[in-house]
Amino acid sequence: MSTVPPGSALPEVIGARRLNQGITATWWYTVSGVMAFQVMVVFVWLSIFGGLGFDFATLAVIGIGGLVWCAASFPLLLQYRHRDDAAGPVAGWRGILIPIAVAIAFGVVTGVLSGLWLVGTLPLIQSLALLNWPRGVRVRLLLVAMVVLAALWFIDLRTAFADADAEVVGAWWVFGFIGVSLPVMAVMSLWWWDVLVTLDRARASEARLGAMQERLRVATDVHDLQGHHLQVIALQLELAERLLDKTGSEDENRDAALQQLRLARASVAEARQGTRDLAMRFRGVPLPDEIANAVDLLRAAGTTADARVSADAAHAPASVLGPVIRETTTNVLRHGGGRWARLSLARDGDAWRYEIANDAASDNGVSGDGSGCDGSGGSGLDGITRRIAEAGGEVRVERSKSEFHVIVTVPDAATEAEASR
Repeated sequence: MSTVPPGSALPEVIGARRLNQGITATWWYTVSGVMAFQVMVVFVWLSIFGGLGFDFATLAVIGIGGLVWCAASFPLLLQYRHRDDAAGPVAGWRGILIPIAVAIAFGVVTGVLSGLWLVGTLPLIQSLALLNWPRGVRVRLLLVAMVVLAALWFIDLRTAFADADAEVVGAWWVFGFIGVSLPVMAVMSLWWWDVLVTLDRARASEARLGAMQERLRVATDVHDLQGHHLQVIALQLELAERLLDKTGSEDENRDAALQQLRLARASVAEARQGTRDLAMRFRGVPLPDEIANAVDLLRAAGTTADARVSADAAHAPASVLGPVIRETTTNVLRHGGGRWARLSLARDGDAWRYEIANDAASDNGVSGDGSGCDGSGGSGLDGITRRIAEAGGEVRVERSKSEFHVIVTVPDAATEAEASR
């Protein structure tokens, strides 16, 4: 017998749990990568300038200035992390003035000391690449920057390194490639960060959507549960009232009426307990008992009811079919003809098949919602269809002038999913 064990926790909504670290760690990886590229460029410069015979003072100025330039790039990266897609690169202009000024100063000093155009231009272009450019503008600026840096690289190679030895020229080829590629590496790193931010926002949206769907599902469950019991209570009280109004066999009618009142009181208690169980996913009524209760209720209302239940029906997904049985039974009581009803639950290959048929109400007809549908404009049949669709099943409704038939098919995989909760 498949039941939900006591104390079982609510299933987690997909995407509802926040990651402990979120994407903060990835952000620091991105920052570390961009800063590492810039520091590497500075050390390549020092090695090349040392090979060209620059004195120690010049190398110290370039080295210290390069580290200051790398440190000044850090505020630009921090500002980019909290950027607004709709804002332009000068939205937080006060935060970029000092880093841009440092990049310009370092480029001018290094360019004058080395006499190289690429060295003097690269710091400013790299800092500009870290700004919050719109995506289309950023790509175009990047292409222009690559062309400019490649041209300056070629000019320096033809002028400053015309008489240099082969080893220094070879190192300059490596530096030229790294220098032209530095803005590309930075932009690609920031693009990767943008992708992660977009995915994180999508995950948060998915979590919110999952929570909304879960609330809708619980609301439907509460509607199914309370609507069923309240309808039963109304019918039992109505039956008790009719019995008390009868003049013949007063003692017998009085006893029957008292019995219906006791049943109504029991239904109230069951509704309260059922709602409590629903909140904790603790509703362990086997499906054969559900169908037996439905038959008893229909017979108490004066309907000729019978049911066919397979021997292994207790293994069917109770969390899926249980509310369906209650809802369809309530609909038969509310909208059916009241003369007969048939219920069945059996295995059909790799699925479970639940059927309920009843006579159509003569005053309701089939032109409207039908005898088994929620003719009052509620969400009965719609809720059943949605619930079964979520379980991978199918709902088929057949109508005729004298009969209303609901056929629900649920795959056996829904049983395994229920047992794994």
